[in-house]
Amino acid sequence: MRVGMTAAFLAAMISAALAGGGFEVVIPGRPGVPIIINGVDASYAVVEGVWGLGKGNQVAPTIYGGRYVDPLPSVGRYYPSAGQTPGYGRLEIEPPENRALPRPAESYHQSWSVQSAPLPAQSSVPVDPPAIIYAPQDYRGTPPPNVPR
Repeated sequence: MRVGMTAAFLAAMISAALAGGGFEVVIPGRPGVPIIINGVDASYAVVEGVWGLGKGNQVAPTIYGGRYVDPLPSVGRYYPSAGQTPGYGRLEIEPPENRALPRPAESYHQSWSVQSAPLPAQSSVPVDPPAIIYAPQDYRGTPPPNVPR
């Protein structure tokens, strides 16, 4: 009985220790947002390899079923110096040089300025005085006034 329990316990521990080297199916957390691994879209693909933050070594994973993602998509470019019109976009018409020009705009000028407000006159009373102000008393050997004897 004890031998059987020990064997089952060891088998469970060994299988848990060897479980990290298998494969994983990558499922994105949000639909439409691809999971990119080394320039390959691995969404809904099988990824095999020992890699990640929990491992001490970084081995390039093997991705089965992913598709290559071009980091710089090939788009059409327009170079005006070539003398050809672009295949798409707005049609620009150069106006003739002897056309009637519009009236020049009226002059417009606006300015802003900022300055500090003038400081108020400074007084000897502090801004936030204490609740009780103790004045120094000097009696020079005579008893203070209004003190019962």
